[in-house]
Amino acid sequence: MTEMTYAYGAGTLLGIAALAVALLLVLIMRFRVHAFLALTVVSIMVALVTKVPFDKVVPTLLGGFGSTLAGVALLVGLGAMIGRLLEVSGGAKVLADTLINKFGSHRAPFALGIASLLFGFPIFFDAGLVVMLPIIFSVAKQFGGSTLKYALPAAGAFAVMHALVPPHPGPVAAAELLGANIGLLVMLGLIIAIPTWYIGSYLFGLYAGKKFDVKLPRSFLSAVEVDCEHQPPSFGMVMTILMLPLALIFLDTGLNTAIVMGAVPGDNALVNFLRMLGKTPIALLITVLFALIVFSGRHSRQHLEKICEGALGPICGIILVTGAGGMFGGVLRASGIGDALAGVLSDTGMPIIVAAFVISTALRVAQGSATVALTTTAALIAPLVETATGLSQFDLCFIVIAIAGGATVLSHVNDSGFWLVGRFLEMDEKTTLKTWTVMETLLGSIAFLLALMGSLLL
Repeated sequence: MTEMTYAYGAGTLLGIAALAVALLLVLIMRFRVHAFLALTVVSIMVALVTKVPFDKVVPTLLGGFGSTLAGVALLVGLGAMIGRLLEVSGGAKVLADTLINKFGSHRAPFALGIASLLFGFPIFFDAGLVVMLPIIFSVAKQFGGSTLKYALPAAGAFAVMHALVPPHPGPVAAAELLGANIGLLVMLGLIIAIPTWYIGSYLFGLYAGKKFDVKLPRSFLSAVEVDCEHQPPSFGMVMTILMLPLALIFLDTGLNTAIVMGAVPGDNALVNFLRMLGKTPIALLITVLFALIVFSGRHSRQHLEKICEGALGPICGIILVTGAGGMFGGVLRASGIGDALAGVLSDTGMPIIVAAFVISTALRVAQGSATVALTTTAALIAPLVETATGLSQFDLCFIVIAIAGGATVLSHVNDSGFWLVGRFLEMDEKTTLKTWTVMETLLGSIAFLLALMGSLLL
């Protein structure tokens, strides 16, 4: 890592990163090269240009690709099965109808966003999104218009909760590094998350829905053989299926927070077993098995098998492109680009909260991973926080939120989340940049501005 980091100076490395992103966009948008191939080719080129040793090129590529798939493939596959089971059984329509009856058809995007904010407290962004997608698509199919009108308020809700509010790992890790109080961070994170979501996700989602006509994904509209004589599940059963993974995941994240706060011993076997059940892949697997048992009385076993098999086909491309996006980000990290950028920005003379946002933003843009940007920035800022005088617990929490805001903005082609959302909604790269990237930038910037105002007032 050290040898690769010092292969070039910081300016050269940053120039290479900028050229790599530009080349990637040209290949995909101008020459219509498939994103998976373009990401793979450009990743190899960056590794060679930044003098990654020849015997390390392939391991570096596979490391970034594999680590991304390890976190995404199981979630997307199991989540797709849950979504397909709900869709084919009529459960998605039952939930959509209930939501619309409660909030009214004109407030359907708002209803989906509120539901996602609630679900987003314990569940991670990618897992929450794949579970909610069939509900989003069912509502969009029922009322028409651009899918973005319904998808962005929900996706933005998961994104803002994941970035700002413990017990999600990013803000928890930053709080530990800076010594911020977790309980206070939860309160301030929620206070900032709600207006951030309303302005940056809900209102922008309504605007984007008018400006960009994104049709329902073909994979959702594909025909699936439905049993003629079956009753759709009740609203209560649909909510049970949706809440089961959330409850299990919250079991893990809640116990983790309790361990960090010292309320629960971390070496207790029962605690660790319960946390294992709450790991997202296990929670989703349990939910799939539960849904299969529930629907076995309404569908034949052969039909359920076909439903599960049909759920996996359309997502293979999503998984591969997402993994390739992680590979590109991994190569940028291994090349030393992120470290070089951090070194340039770590001694800027700016106020700590502003420097935290700027460094986090730069790292996010350079290497793609929000988690890496957040934890690296917190580690860089920690010595400044320790030597600074007069910082209250409010100040520390606002610094954590500023870092999280910077780690959220400008999601683009080196971020696996960019490809995940774009492929799920079947948007081309230009539309994804104009919608998802803009929304993420709004969310991160609004969160930072509110944190900055809070630090000045409190």
